[in-house]
Amino acid sequence: MADLKYYDVILKPVITEKSMNAMADKKYTFLVHPDATKSQVKEAVEKMFAGTKVASVNTMNYDGKTKRRGMTFGKTAKTKKAIVKLTAESADIEIFEGL
Repeated sequence: MADLKYYDVILKPVITEKSMNAMADKKYTFLVHPDATKSQVKEAVEKMFAGTKVASVNTMNYDGKTKRRGMTFGKTAKTKKAIVKLTAESADIEIFEGL
């Protein structure tokens, strides 16, 4: 397993209607590296976004979908999604502002 630095853990934010509604409860959703642990996700969020304190992290693993082109079968890449809940006194994450 490769040594993951905090800037390699978070790949991109998830922008969906469900994740936008969860922001009212200070829950933010990110796609993360498939080998990242909950503690690595917590460390990455606290280091990348100033003033944030993470209360909890929930992760979900998704297998790749089977795709077909003609008679050839393949699979898309597996992904991991993390829902990060911030504490009440924590600052909001700026990249989600104005969406």
